[in-house]
Amino acid sequence: MRGTTAPVSDAGRMAVTGGAVMAAATLTNGLAYLVPMLGARHLTAADLGALATVQALVAIAGVAGAGLQTAVAVHRARHPHTPTVRVTLTTAAVTAGILVAAIPLIVTGLHLPIAVVALLVGMTLPVVLAAGSLGELQGDQRFLRLAVGMGVLAVGRYAGVIGGLALGAGLVGSLLAGLVCSYVALPILRLVAGPAAGVLGAPPTGGRAAVGSTLGLRQVSTASSATLAMLVASYADLILARQLLTPAESGAYSVGTVLTKGALWAPQVVTVLALPRMARLDGRTRRAAWAVVGACGAALVLGSALAGGLAFRLAGGQDYAAFGRYAPFFAATGAFYALAFVLINAQIASGARWPSVPLWAAAGGLVLVAVFLVPHTFAGIMWTATAAAAAAALTLAVVVRASARRRSPPAGPTRHTVAPPDLAGRVS
Repeated sequence: MRGTTAPVSDAGRMAVTGGAVMAAATLTNGLAYLVPMLGARHLTAADLGALATVQALVAIAGVAGAGLQTAVAVHRARHPHTPTVRVTLTTAAVTAGILVAAIPLIVTGLHLPIAVVALLVGMTLPVVLAAGSLGELQGDQRFLRLAVGMGVLAVGRYAGVIGGLALGAGLVGSLLAGLVCSYVALPILRLVAGPAAGVLGAPPTGGRAAVGSTLGLRQVSTASSATLAMLVASYADLILARQLLTPAESGAYSVGTVLTKGALWAPQVVTVLALPRMARLDGRTRRAAWAVVGACGAALVLGSALAGGLAFRLAGGQDYAAFGRYAPFFAATGAFYALAFVLINAQIASGARWPSVPLWAAAGGLVLVAVFLVPHTFAGIMWTATAAAAAAALTLAVVVRASARRRSPPAGPTRHTVAPPDLAGRVS
């Protein structure tokens, strides 16, 4: 009886934790979308443009936080209870230093007021600091607490700005409210994380850091580079369409990329759950995650093929329904990048030195082919983007498989295997 109930129990925990993380990610994205919607109703055109620019810059600067969370999660999965305070504070300090040094360039190049840029720097730091706690929760496989922590951070990042806009506080007042809420969220996140995690946390009683288990900026920069490569590769075709197509075609192409982003980020929760076990070199988890994400992508491509017109209407309105025949190709681009996202995280988890090279190569190839080789048409850029995404996923699959073979111990009578923990992990 135990053999039949254990898998069911594991599947139930996986569904609960996966659903919680998905809900937290949905909350984050929903609040992020609400900010420009309110800004369009309460700000002047100039201030709305400044708000959109600030959001874009925070997202770019947040790459450091995403890289930190990934690096900390991998580290904690391998070395439970080891503190990550130093690398978290160092990453935040380096990020702040880069932003402060870039203030004159941002002010003059993007025509933003100095007060707005100063608030931008201040709002970025709590995002990076919070990433240390979230990474520890992820690495410790405390996924329900991770989901709550993600929700706390999302509310802290956006609630103040949303409230300020709704109350008519203007651009600077709304950003100032967002700054205050972001820092208020940090101690709340610390309470959610508990004594085993957090920027100011320490290993629990009896916990002891493993010898040689120091986490440094190299691992963080490696993970951050991979995150940045993912953003650049997935947005490159949209930027090219803006430059190479007519305004009308560019607008239609931007609607199609909504499907791309949906297919790319929808199965992201799978990678969040799988990363700690992949850090322990569990090949079965890697293959299972790749298969689940591939199945999600195939379903989305099939759905887009059957209801492409509806997909374009939902994304952009009735005027774009005629482009529905292209929907499967945009969904396929996102699906390929979703597979690449799983594989590049598998490379980070295995300690690869340059895991993002295939993605950077794909982005570079996309730009070269789109600009110099293919016709500057809607279909030309779309096909090039799909081919680049497929090439990135295929290359990473080959690299990951080769790396796994090199790490595999030789088969023999003395070989022992240890069952890995369940994918859902602890649910506290």
